[in-house]
Amino acid sequence: MTVYWKPKKCIHATICYTQLNEVFNPRKRPWVDMSGSTSDKIIDIVNRCPTDALTYRYNKDLETEMTEGIKDAPQVEEKPVEIQVMKDGPIVVTGKITLKDNEGKEYKTYSISSFCRCGASSNMPFCDGTHRKIGFQG
Repeated sequence: MTVYWKPKKCIHATICYTQLNEVFNPRKRPWVDMSGSTSDKIIDIVNRCPTDALTYRYNKDLETEMTEGIKDAPQVEEKPVEIQVMKDGPIVVTGKITLKDNEGKEYKTYSISSFCRCGASSNMPFCDGTHRKIGFQG
């Protein structure tokens, strides 16, 4: 299994390193150590990431794609939109949404989008993790 980290999507919700520090330890380099726990525990934590900053793939799947070509993704049933307020963090919206600014221009959104609650993001209306730096509580 390979775990991928997309730092631009990371809002520092801290779920990964507070709940599985043996694998996800930002004080070490590399900060992800796959030998620190079982695949099942790692998958559980990656699936709890509220932004898709952490994702995983089974290495067997990668090998298959390389030898057989990339396969079409299976059809996935669209789930209802979920909205979660993270403690001392952003509002996380999971599901397909359309977001427009006050002039009607659409923002690019993903299957998981995180919106700033602290008011200090440099990427408004999206969260950029600044809430952690300023000690936002709410």
